[in-house]
Amino acid sequence: MCGSVNIFCQSLGGSLATKGLTFYATSPEYVHPMTSPESPTATSAAAELRREYRYGTLNEQDVAADPLQQFTQWFAEAERAAVLDYSAMALATAHQHGPTVRIVLLKGVDARGFRWFTDKGSEKGQALRANPQAELLFHWRELDRQVRVRGSVIELADEESDAYFYSRPLGSQLAAATSAQSQGVANRDALETRYQTLSDTHTQRAPRPEDWGGFLLQPDQYEFWQGRESRLHDRLQYKAASGGWTIQRLQP
Repeated sequence: MCGSVNIFCQSLGGSLATKGLTFYATSPEYVHPMTSPESPTATSAAAELRREYRYGTLNEQDVAADPLQQFTQWFAEAERAAVLDYSAMALATAHQHGPTVRIVLLKGVDARGFRWFTDKGSEKGQALRANPQAELLFHWRELDRQVRVRGSVIELADEESDAYFYSRPLGSQLAAATSAQSQGVANRDALETRYQTLSDTHTQRAPRPEDWGGFLLQPDQYEFWQGRESRLHDRLQYKAASGGWTIQRLQP
């Protein structure tokens, strides 16, 4: 691999060396030990990876009766623990060609639900318009915690989309106006040329694309997961019921 990008590899090797790490050049035939073993009886490095989960517990008597309150508490704890990108969440959708998933950023949560913004013409936007059901997954590795949130999805009003769009830095506005997300493009230069043209003519703010806006997931199910020793994890599931929520412990 590094024979064709030697300058990059030398630079990367130098930067890693300053952190006490060593970068080795590899050949195109190199097989990473994480890949599947050649024989059914062999064990891959991935299969051998394991560690104990010892950061906390999750008990029915300690959690809030309202899952939003419980989520808010865990979200604040992730912030205090300086979890990197703690607002990042996997967004899983499904359409006629099957399920898809990607990482997006949470941009708000309240009694109405969980909000994020995107190009609605993208793969996820088209999937949500065709099948307005989704699931979110937050993974806070530093705390050995996960939260799943499932529910129906609606589109936010233009006023909310405008308010968020124009709160973003100008560069982010321009990028959104430049890119027809998930659509093919000839090359990187085409994108950068389009971006430069927009930046030359919009020096204060960029036009919000008509199909760029927000979605809101309205939860009907939550699951809180806390890693425990020997993989005997804690899992508490909340399901919407008339006038409130039921809580059920799930087996790990």
